[in-house]
Amino acid sequence: MMLPGLAYLFINNYLPMFGLSIAFKDINYAKGIWASDWVGLKNFEYLFKTTDAYIITRNTLLYNAVFIVLGLLIAIAIAILLNEIRGKMARGFYQSVILLPYLISIILVSYLVYAMLSVDAGFINKTILPMLGLDPISWYLEPKYWPYILTIVHIWKGAGYSCIIFLAAILSIDREYYEAAELDGASKWMQIRKITFPMITPIITMLTLLGIGRIFYSDFGLFYQVPMNSGALYETTNVIDTYVFRGLMQLGDIGMSAAAGFYQSLVGFILVLVSNYIVRRFDKDNALF
Repeated sequence: MMLPGLAYLFINNYLPMFGLSIAFKDINYAKGIWASDWVGLKNFEYLFKTTDAYIITRNTLLYNAVFIVLGLLIAIAIAILLNEIRGKMARGFYQSVILLPYLISIILVSYLVYAMLSVDAGFINKTILPMLGLDPISWYLEPKYWPYILTIVHIWKGAGYSCIIFLAAILSIDREYYEAAELDGASKWMQIRKITFPMITPIITMLTLLGIGRIFYSDFGLFYQVPMNSGALYETTNVIDTYVFRGLMQLGDIGMSAAAGFYQSLVGFILVLVSNYIVRRFDKDNALF
């Protein structure tokens, strides 16, 4: 029974690793990948010697750090609230409504955001701001607003999917723990703090480690499609993935693109090892007490 899964894992995860050599070569399609000339670390210079290297690295790290923290907190909160709904039909309805944004294409999401932020006909500029006595804002020309906009869109789209994992973990907790806590006079908040959180800590740790492992990767659609590829917003919306894509489209340098992917994977692998080591040491130290 393991053979189909192992074959899939080998074909999709290990066999493509031979392509890592592209990051160290000057690809010549006439010669082929293996016969192309080796250039060492030259392809990596595109990322590290450009004036935008600091901006794209900063944006990638900070956005993903915020997404990991807020995403986990909001997903846990939603899962706890859904767990408090006793009616199965009502719980299923609310869960479906919360999950719906995750199933929407990022292209459609970008147009929904545009419908809210458009200068000429956007809901915020035409309805909300006039009610508050404020002037319309050119959202797609103002970089300072987009860290908040992108964070809200990301949480709105992904929280429903993330909460399913936590909800499943919470539902697996034996109800006798809560019944015993109620007999002892524990409030709902006390039950959540003393029973729910400790019981789902392994799930929180696992998802945090997975998030840290992909902290150098970004949701390409979120950062490219939602801001409508507006050049005025590059300061706060440009991340490694979008920067490499734009460079690839302009220069057609596949070696540079492969180098960026290798860099992201290597850093993510190191971060997973470091964070896993820290978590294990933390658990070991706590066990001593």
